[in-house]
Amino acid sequence: MSGSSCLTRTGSLAVLAFLCVAASAQQPRPYTDKDYANAEKFMAYNVNPLAFKGQVKAQILDDTRFWYKAVDEGGITYTLIDPVKGTRGPAFDHDKLAAAINAVAHGPMHVDARHLYLSDLSFSDNDRVLSFSNSGNTYRCDLGSAPASCTLVVAAERGQPGAGHAEAHPPMTISPDKKLGAFIRGWNLWVRNLATSEETQLTTDGVENYGYATDNAGWKASDAAILVWSPDSTKIATFQQDQRKTGMMYLVPTTNAHPELKAWKYPLVGDKDVTMIERVIIDVAARKVIRLKMPPDQHRSTLCDDVACDGNLWSDVEWSPDGSHLAFVSTSRDHKQEWLREADAATGDVREVLSETAPKFYESGNGKINWHYLPKSKEILWFSERDDWGNLYLYDLATGQLKNQITRGPGNVAQVLQVDEAKRVIYFVGAGKEKDRDPYYQHFYRVNFDGTDLRLLTPENADHEIKMAPGGQYFVDSYSTPTEPQITVVRDSEGKTVMDVAHQDIAKLKAAGWQPLTPIKVKGRDGKTDLYGFMFKPTHFDPAKKYPVINNVYPGPQTGSCGNRSFRAAHGDNQALAELGFIVVCIDGMGTPWRSKTFHEAYYANLGDNTIPDQVAGMKDLARQYPFIDLDRVGMYGHSGGGNATAAAMLHYPDFVKVGIAESGNHDQRDYEDDWAEKWGGLEAKNADGTSNYDSQANQNFAKNLKGHLLLAHGTMDNNVPPNNTLVLVDALIKANKDFDLLMIPNVPHSYGPASNYMARRRWDYFVRYLGGDIPPVEYQMKPFSAMQAVMRGGPDAGADDTSDSGVQP
Repeated sequence: MSGSSCLTRTGSLAVLAFLCVAASAQQPRPYTDKDYANAEKFMAYNVNPLAFKGQVKAQILDDTRFWYKAVDEGGITYTLIDPVKGTRGPAFDHDKLAAAINAVAHGPMHVDARHLYLSDLSFSDNDRVLSFSNSGNTYRCDLGSAPASCTLVVAAERGQPGAGHAEAHPPMTISPDKKLGAFIRGWNLWVRNLATSEETQLTTDGVENYGYATDNAGWKASDAAILVWSPDSTKIATFQQDQRKTGMMYLVPTTNAHPELKAWKYPLVGDKDVTMIERVIIDVAARKVIRLKMPPDQHRSTLCDDVACDGNLWSDVEWSPDGSHLAFVSTSRDHKQEWLREADAATGDVREVLSETAPKFYESGNGKINWHYLPKSKEILWFSERDDWGNLYLYDLATGQLKNQITRGPGNVAQVLQVDEAKRVIYFVGAGKEKDRDPYYQHFYRVNFDGTDLRLLTPENADHEIKMAPGGQYFVDSYSTPTEPQITVVRDSEGKTVMDVAHQDIAKLKAAGWQPLTPIKVKGRDGKTDLYGFMFKPTHFDPAKKYPVINNVYPGPQTGSCGNRSFRAAHGDNQALAELGFIVVCIDGMGTPWRSKTFHEAYYANLGDNTIPDQVAGMKDLARQYPFIDLDRVGMYGHSGGGNATAAAMLHYPDFVKVGIAESGNHDQRDYEDDWAEKWGGLEAKNADGTSNYDSQANQNFAKNLKGHLLLAHGTMDNNVPPNNTLVLVDALIKANKDFDLLMIPNVPHSYGPASNYMARRRWDYFVRYLGGDIPPVEYQMKPFSAMQAVMRGGPDAGADDTSDSGVQP
């Protein structure tokens, strides 16, 4: 209806006026570059630097001290906290270190003193010698010499994982006395004397795909040696990994020349032959390999998708203090059964101490393995969720009998950070143990071995990130909420504050127009269970308007949609997307961790559930609470597992979710690596007619249900979730004669790398066009990837020891 036609009928001016307004309201709004630029202001690379000042990501040293990166307008200062002396100051002479790094012959970097990008700092020789990592390289610098000097110890990884490095600087796992470095060469294990550079070959029978200390979890591979040194640096516990019968995965890069095939071992759900490990102990001086007297173990851990859940440290393995015995846990292929065993390091004899079988899946904690070997007191500290909460139990090492339960629910033990055998006290991070608080808030506690004297050491109603000194005398507590910035203090073992460290300054963030998110609580699928999440509104929010709602989903089961409850200036692009005229929400649905075991197991063996019933119920409840939410315009997007969930929502709830963007989705878990899916979905059982218990989770089987607008995206060199995961759905949609959109991004990995901002812009365009009914600007140009990386690299947590990622991640 044009403007002139509104004036052709003079007898019904009132009616025509109404029609003209309605017609005008239905006209799509053309968005401009300025609109998108305003949204981009709220991306992490733009808002995070405004909140760097006063933010602390504390790191532990070997004594009672801590260090962190203090970032302000002048650059970066590496700061050392000494709680014993009550001092805080520069960790080293920054000018001297920068000069020494730049003087390294043929050094790969040139640095200035106020922009050093270091991680993994450690000190020796009365703080004269500093070791650190930078861009994958490890250096050892003598700051006490004149002039100060640096030596490249380990070079950044490259080459084929498993084969190891033949060049001068292989990635090494350093011994506790810092005299030897263990590394892989030619599928065998070697050690290097760090003082003389002399190298010694420890094993000789390693061959391709049957090598020592090699790491390959299908989606994750590394050249670093996976092992555990004995406390006295004389022995190594590791394994010979057998992948000889494991199936292959292949990717081919996009090129205008002959492509180089990428091929690697990648076991799949249901495979008869999967990767196995044969446990060994190596006497370093004697170059003697002692094989443990037991059958090969599954390539599994009690916590993550790999045998190494924390860097290159072999998980579920602990030495006795004298190095005479080794304790370890073996995990069944389906993660239902665990066996804690003890091995004699001299003979390889193995005895079973205790075992536990879980009806669905066993986990040893959340983000940290919580069982511990206590040979001094002849006990085992064990973790179990047998009573619906994550709790600690004390067992007799000799008999394997339960002595007593230590903690009880409601609420979980998440991470044991310190075990004081002498005082018989345990320090742990817990969640959900404080009434009338967000159940995802983490607090710090102490409790006696016999379960008495449980004490809360961090009383503030906030989420607490804890780093405890090795001796347990002090800990750094950085606490915040999703809406309140971080405060960092040092406390003693009784919880008393002994030092104020920093208060995060967000004045610049507020001045830039940033507004905090809104925490939400909604009812789940059963109408009873409380679910928690976040809501993001435009900063130009008008309560009189109705807004489309977009759900940013990640189904877990190893994590949830919203992440932790600490303060963050940005949560992905949620606020940026809201600026374009949407309400954006995330909801941690049933089937994700941190709550009860029952909550976590909600859709075990039914991976097609994807928490979507909770997402739908939660959005409906939210609309009852907030009438500005328009449930006739619902969108959803997610990455990896969230891409799978988004497509599932479009196919199972086609009349509710109208627009979806599924990025890098694992749309059929049978096309993903075995360990992740078999833990959460159980082992595949194939029927005589060719059907399987995994059929109900496969999105391609429901392609005929698609009604709305669906954008599928995938990187063509994704070695985590290989692109055939999306292409099987594409094939089914074509065969069902469905319209959809597809974006295959050449030569990028799972997270899209340099194309990540291109994907973000396409995401915004898709929702603006199909959910908002408006017109996006043409090819808006976001910040280049290199510039984005440079900004984020300078942050306080860049290079920190973050162990959150595991498996199919958002």
